[in-house]
Amino acid sequence: MPKLKTHKGAAKRFKKTASGKVKRGHSHLRHILTSKAKKRKRKLGSSALVSDGDIRKVKRMIPYQ
Repeated sequence: MPKLKTHKGAAKRFKKTASGKVKRGHSHLRHILTSKAKKRKRKLGSSALVSDGDIRKVKRMIPYQ
């Protein structure tokens, strides 16, 4: 059985949790931050879980993480 290659772009963006779910970061926190509210920036700094529709694709991209 051949091994799957890890998608390096995905490996930098996603991490698997102990229960098998996948964590991700939020976008829109790199520049033009003066026009965004403090509450919005604080929420964007926290991590979130990958949605159910995308979880199979993401897990295949990071098989050994």
